[in-house]
Amino acid sequence: MGANLALNIAEKGFPLAVYNRTYSVTQKFFANAGDLASQLTPTETLKEFVSSIKPPRNIILMVPAGGVVDAQIEALRPLLDKDDMIIDAGNANFDDTNRRAENAQNNVEMFLGIGVSGGEVGARNGPSIMGGGDRPAWDRMAPVLEAISAKFEGQPCATYMGEAGAGHYVKMVHNGIEYADMQMIAEVYGIMRDGFAMGASEIGDVFSKWNDGPLQSYLIEISAEVAKAVDEKTGKPMLDVILDSAGQKGTGRWTAIEALHRASPVTAIDAAVAARNLSSRLSERKTGEDIFGAAPQSINRDELSLDVLEQALLAGKVACYAQGFAMLDRASDDYGWNLPLPEIAEVWREGCIIRSAMLDDMATALKKDADQNLMFANAFAERMKATHGGLRKVVAVAATYGTPVPALSAALSYFDTMRTARGTANMIQGQRDYFGAHSFGRLDQEGAHHGPWALGTI
Repeated sequence: MGANLALNIAEKGFPLAVYNRTYSVTQKFFANAGDLASQLTPTETLKEFVSSIKPPRNIILMVPAGGVVDAQIEALRPLLDKDDMIIDAGNANFDDTNRRAENAQNNVEMFLGIGVSGGEVGARNGPSIMGGGDRPAWDRMAPVLEAISAKFEGQPCATYMGEAGAGHYVKMVHNGIEYADMQMIAEVYGIMRDGFAMGASEIGDVFSKWNDGPLQSYLIEISAEVAKAVDEKTGKPMLDVILDSAGQKGTGRWTAIEALHRASPVTAIDAAVAARNLSSRLSERKTGEDIFGAAPQSINRDELSLDVLEQALLAGKVACYAQGFAMLDRASDDYGWNLPLPEIAEVWREGCIIRSAMLDDMATALKKDADQNLMFANAFAERMKATHGGLRKVVAVAATYGTPVPALSAALSYFDTMRTARGTANMIQGQRDYFGAHSFGRLDQEGAHHGPWALGTI
């Protein structure tokens, strides 16, 4: 990804020096750069690398998150001059970025933490970029970052999010939404594969059709391509030979943990993270099937249709994005970042993994009222009214047949909770007061109150 980002920068007319701790990697990269080699200066040592850049220097790190970033910063620091800048463009935890930004205040360098989404292809052709740090640092790098970013109708998908770790925070939530979006697509795929006995290629055709409608998105597009792909070794559909154990790099888990700290529920993301964890328990799942038997495979097509599946996926997607933006809104208040929610939706319209046609409407809705839950905005309220019945039917039928749909179920529960004016937490408050004298509020009086159990009258 770092190599592709460097080529993207060079292609946009910015000369740069490149360094890798393994010089042979740098040499191979330079040899394969073609016409762009004239924009590149390969260097063998870190000292040579820094010396080859004209001050004030802008140094982009593309290394694995965690201690490697700290080690690289410490190695660079003695070589830097005042106003040189380090830009961490990796998948850093925002807490680490906060700490590094604070440390930079006590040292010579400036620091910028940027979230970069789009994978290797995006890095080369135009990623979505979310910046965090001091505003002057962003302004200095903005011409480069905007030039290399994806464009939506000519507008760069690169924006300043706020101080310190704000950029990496937004990227973290992006990845959490990505987890949930992917999981819901996988759940619908499972219903088509197991419940409808559809082949992978046929499922790919369905995804292709959906990509021409309101579900149009990068993830639906590539799901169609993945489903249609054929394994060269066996001649079987590629999906039929892939082990059903999903990996993760931690950003979805970070989102779920941080959401708990912020008291901002992201239930669809929680379910997606749990589903990935459970997917790795292959032997346990096999034992469970041996003990309890496999769930019934065939779903009566009179009970469920492809159109209803499409509705369910659309409703689940809206609920998931609503949770993500609500979390960003809460974090913006808690951290004092003033996150530009409409601009975040705009930055995600191209280049990033969760890009979709829906994001342009989200940006419009957030411009009207950034504090309002996206499900309540007129455009999305109408979509939810039209599709939540499909989501409900899919979850109900899946439960009847024993087909796991954790993310879709979580999205439905979130929707139902958010449209229930009086829920059942009054029982919880009564319980808490009974065993712990925690008190509760009353509908008819202000202040803190206790029940008769606390007065010894029952």
